[in-house]
Order: sequence, then structure tokens, then C-alpha cells
Amino acid sequence: MSAQVRVAWLAGYALATFGAFPHPLAGSVVDLGWALAWLAPACLVAGLRGLAPGPAARAGFAAGLAAHAAIFHWIYVVTVDYGHAPPPVGVLAAVALAVYPAALTAAFAAGCAWFGHRAIPNPWLAAALWAALDHARSFLLTGFPWAVLGYAQHANAPLLALAPYTGVWGLSFVTALGGVALADAIASAPARRARALAALAGVVALHAAGALDAARDAGDPPARVRVAVLQGNIDQGVKWSPEWATRTLEIYEELTRRAAGRGAQVVVWPETAVPGSPDASPELAERLAGLARETGTTLVAGAVGLEPRRDGSDLRYFDSAFVVAASGEAPPRYDKSHLVPFGEYLPFRELFGHFIEAVARGVADTDVSAGAGPRGLAIPLGGSAGAPRVLTAGVPICYELLFPSLVRRFVEGGAEALLAITNDAWYGRTGAPYQFLAITALRSAENRVWTARAANTGVSAFIDHRGRVRAQTEIFERDLLVADLPLRPAPSGGSFYTRHGDLFAAACWAAVAGAAVHRLRAERMRVRRERA
Repeated sequence: MSAQVRVAWLAGYALATFGAFPHPLAGSVVDLGWALAWLAPACLVAGLRGLAPGPAARAGFAAGLAAHAAIFHWIYVVTVDYGHAPPPVGVLAAVALAVYPAALTAAFAAGCAWFGHRAIPNPWLAAALWAALDHARSFLLTGFPWAVLGYAQHANAPLLALAPYTGVWGLSFVTALGGVALADAIASAPARRARALAALAGVVALHAAGALDAARDAGDPPARVRVAVLQGNIDQGVKWSPEWATRTLEIYEELTRRAAGRGAQVVVWPETAVPGSPDASPELAERLAGLARETGTTLVAGAVGLEPRRDGSDLRYFDSAFVVAASGEAPPRYDKSHLVPFGEYLPFRELFGHFIEAVARGVADTDVSAGAGPRGLAIPLGGSAGAPRVLTAGVPICYELLFPSLVRRFVEGGAEALLAITNDAWYGRTGAPYQFLAITALRSAENRVWTARAANTGVSAFIDHRGRVRAQTEIFERDLLVADLPLRPAPSGGSFYTRHGDLFAAACWAAVAGAAVHRLRAERMRVRRERA
């Protein structure tokens, strides 16, 4: 293969990977994952043919870096527009963030070259390797599984039926299987095309099984709660301005009254929607309680939680969800447990703190503290006789939604629905808000529960138990949505994935490890024969 052809294949991988995720274009959202997701692994493995593991790793790293730096272009908005960093730092931030998935792309490339003896490897093994490395992105170095391949299939209803059994990793597996098999069928010798056709038949069979599963869906149980999600559309530049504090509260109070007028029992405010801390301000806490009593609704509101440190020396800050019942009472809040590195806390602050604060003046000088972990919140309800009196809900906060193993613990702990709160204003008018919506949709599909998503600037949405977005707002518009949210307690809510976690990912790891052992033993026997 000539160098020009190889570069073309690898460039095709980068372009297909970028295009496989949603992006805004000319006033609409372009979402071509249903087609381009299959081409990404096909182009990558085609571009690696003939390379030894070392050169393959370098080629894979370069292609992965280009693809993910383009996907992560939104980090420029975060660092420059809101972090006040110089523009070159914004560009560098996108490239630096892309190093993480690029390193795992390099690992996949090296593995393909090694297992395939410089040819295209067995599609089933390549798919297991891809899914295992996607899974690694959920925990390696605290994890950052944004834009893993499976999310590109968020609109593929038959394939989404795998999510309650395999998590998003199963969607990555099937997509990689189809892509590698496509490349194998085109590029391999005729004698090896049978395995490619068998893999493609497997992809078709899994789609058929998913469609059959969807057709057998019994629907939702009758218990429902009328829920509203609010989108205040508060610009990130003024969000914490003292001058805007009163106006922000007035906006959310007015939206809450409108929601109550449409029959909402629970009104969900976005992450840190409250401009302050009810723990620090009795006046603010009473204002929220008064609003709940006035409207007869239960509020679930994002705000800053405060606690004194055990030694009494200082305060600890939390990214929290406060519950205020219609009676005015405030049950225990939920504190976000998986924090954003370099956003909510600074790793190795003593070593890097002064440098980062010098280039990005938006970095706080105090880290946010992590909460105890996912748990269901018992949310008191008003309403008519015979209606549910308590809603047990999980309230994942923003970044936590990226982590399947974390979100499933809300449902495993009894959550009948998810009330997801986030602030996506940081991303501006990029593809990130739509990509994050797709990520959230997978959490619903994995756990077979509905999600009500409240986002400060959008996209706010209602998502059903199969990961289908039933209603959504436009971004950067003040709006609210109200819907009767079906409650799905076990066994109708929850799933195999909820109960057992990442067993499919573990099976992929085991398959790769077993193939590696087999390959090493075969190589050792070959060397012994040559020496004999």
C-alpha cells in the first residue's frame, strides 16, 4: 500500500469519526452516525494493513488525535470564552484532551497489527478489542468516555435494544464488528471473505433480534408523575454575577409557576440553577420553600451545597441537588460524586495550580468536594388521592451521566426514573449539547427507565426507557417541558445491565486476553520448531 493511500484511509477514519456524532449546521443538527459509524473502523483497519505493531500504533495515534481534537473543539469555548484563556491555549486544550482517546486508538491499532499479522484481524476479535478499549475510557485516569463509538448509534433503535444487556459497549462492539468485517470483505483474499460475511450476518442477526425485542415491549406501567423540566437560559458569563442573582431566581420562579399551572407535581431546575447556597443563606432556603408551598410542587434544584470540614477549619463545597417538598420541608440533598478534573477540582493542585490559574483565570482556587456516591432520592409528592406519594428518583448531575457504571447504581438502588440536571452553557453553539443528549439517552436505554433532563441552556428533554427522545427544547431559549413521566420500578425498570454491570465488557477483555495468550503460545511453539 502506498503512503498516499494509507493516509487517505486514515483521514477517512478521522472524518467518519467526527461526522458520526451530532453537530449543528445551518440551523439544523446533522446526525449521520447511522451511516458513518460503520465507516470509521473500516477505514482505520484498512489504513493499518501491512504495518507492524509499532508503526500501526503511531498511525493510529495520529488518526485518533485528529479525529478527537475535531470532536472536542467545544473545549475551545470552555477555555477561551468562559475560562478567559488566550486562544492558543484553547487550541492546545482540544489537542491535549484528544491525546487520551488517541492513546487508546493507538492501542487498538497495535493490537490489530499484532493479532492480524499485519493484515486485517478476525472481525470478532477486533470488535472485542475495540469494545474493551472503549470500556477502558470509562475508568482509566478517572475516565472520559465522551464520543465512544457506541454513542454514534443512539438513533439506531434495533441496536439500542442491546444496551439493557451490554451497556453502550455492546453498541461499540457491533459497530466495530460491522466496520471491520466490511473492510475484511473488501480487502482480504477470497479464501478469507467467508469470515467477513459471517460477521456481517451476525450484525444483521443482532439488528433483527433488537427489532423483535422492541416489538415485544409491553410498554410502561400505569404509575406516572407529572414532571416539568425548566430551561432558564442564563448566560454563563453572568451566571454567578451578584447583579444577576435576583433576576435568575425570578426567571426560575416564573417558570415554576407556569409549570405548576400545567399540573406539574415535580419541577426540576438545572445544575447550579440557584445562584447561591441554601445551606449558607436561610433567606434563600425560605424563598425556595415558599415557592414550593405557593405552587404545591416539589422542587428538585441544582445549587451549591456547603458543609464544614471535620476539623472546623473551612467549608467544603458540593455540586448538589436540593429537594424542597410542597410542604416546604427539605429532605437530604444529593451531592455529585464524580467530579470534572481541571473543572471542579485540580489534580496535583500544589504542582499545577499557579500555572493553570495563570492561563485560565476562570479556574477556582478551591476544589469542589465529591459526594458519597449514587443513591436514590425519596421525593415527596402532592397531588390527588391514589397518586404516588413518594417518587424514588436518581438525580445524576452533569458529568456523572458519562459513566454507565455510575448511573446504573441509581436504578440498582431503587430509582424509578432519572431526573438529570446539567449546565451545558459552557459548550456554546457546538455539537457538545447534542452529543451529551445522546449520551443521556443511552443511560435511559441501559437501565430501562425514563429520564427527565433539565439543562440551563439546553438541550432539555424527556427520554423514554428505550432511549428515544420524546420531547426536547431548542438550545439557548428560555423554555420548559411538562410530561407525565412513567415510573418503572423493578422489574419493569432496571435491566440485566442494571443488576450485573459491565459483564459484557469483561467478556470482551477476557476474549482479548485469551486470544493474546493463544497468540503468544503459538509464537513460542513456532520459535521452538525453528530452533529444533
